[in-house]
Amino acid sequence: MIHNHLFLILVLLAVEFAVLFLAGNPRTKHLFKFLPSMFWIYFLPMVLSTCGIIDAKSPLYQGITKCLLPPALFLLLLDIDIKAISRLGPAALVMFFAGSFGIVLGMVTGFVLFKPLIGPQFWGGFGALAASWTGGSANMIGVKEALNVPDTVFLPMVIVDTIMPYVWMGILVTLAARQNIFDKWNNSDRLILDDLARRTEQFSKKKTQTVDPGKAVMMIALALFIGRASQLVSVHLPMGNNVLSPYAWTIMLVTAIAIVLSVTPISRIPDTGAHQFGKWILYFVLTSIGARASLTHAAQAGILLVAGALVIMIHVIILLVTARLIRAPLFLVATASLSNLAGLVSAPVVAEIYQPGLASVGLLLAILGHTLGAYIGILTGQICRFFT
Repeated sequence: MIHNHLFLILVLLAVEFAVLFLAGNPRTKHLFKFLPSMFWIYFLPMVLSTCGIIDAKSPLYQGITKCLLPPALFLLLLDIDIKAISRLGPAALVMFFAGSFGIVLGMVTGFVLFKPLIGPQFWGGFGALAASWTGGSANMIGVKEALNVPDTVFLPMVIVDTIMPYVWMGILVTLAARQNIFDKWNNSDRLILDDLARRTEQFSKKKTQTVDPGKAVMMIALALFIGRASQLVSVHLPMGNNVLSPYAWTIMLVTAIAIVLSVTPISRIPDTGAHQFGKWILYFVLTSIGARASLTHAAQAGILLVAGALVIMIHVIILLVTARLIRAPLFLVATASLSNLAGLVSAPVVAEIYQPGLASVGLLLAILGHTLGAYIGILTGQICRFFT
């Protein structure tokens, strides 16, 4: 068994680089179509620790998470475009927040109903899953640490998070051919689509292809500074009868600072590669979390998949009721749903399938969810905790 910290870091880096290389290789990327790279980056270290190849109880893993997760979140959130999101208009934003509310309501309902079967310790797991289903995997990891979710609870939630959104995405893609039927039944205002096209015509999703080493080092140093400063400040903030831990405050502070700086010239410095470096750091943190887990705790995933299906059903009901009230077309139902559940990659794809030329609507709504996911996840977890 490997105990040496240097060798453990090398093993985790090797897993991350191998998975990312295979996921980006044209010959092998199809293998990640259903189970994405994030799942394998978490799963493979777990296999290694379960088999006794690496030390599952090394204090190194907690240190990696504590030190690197806040800077990763900062880098990922720094380049969000608040102005572009605000220009989407009321219909798109109302549908998005209706979808987010449906997920929170569904998570709380699912936890209360399934608590006798899975145990009260899953309150934090539902919070972490809510963070992912409103803001993506980065927020799920952040809320996991903020709420001190045990690894025995987190693993089944990762399985649910991996499977259910892709099943729902497949259903939505199938329904795209029948959106005219829904819009006719709903008496949908199709002028909303023309308005969205006009509002997003100036939006560009082009990203910098080159990285300036000097600027990259400067941005990473800033992220490390913000992360450490937030940790130092968080220990002096009120915990509210242990409702908010210092690390929960750290995650919320880092997120808030990134959002504020995203509207300043700092976020527009070219060639920093901030988002890409943030992803790489986040994936490395994820390998350390996987190394602490064990496959022996995956048995409850079956029950939780049923709970996940219930959450999506409540989420969809809220979206359909809202669409009926504001006469929103099925395009906005599908886009708002996937912007919450599937995030930055899948939401633009589904939006483009429904209405060619409007992929940017899905992307902007997914970015909005990415911005708010940590807050929503912590709130959902605390509501679930109330019912324990």
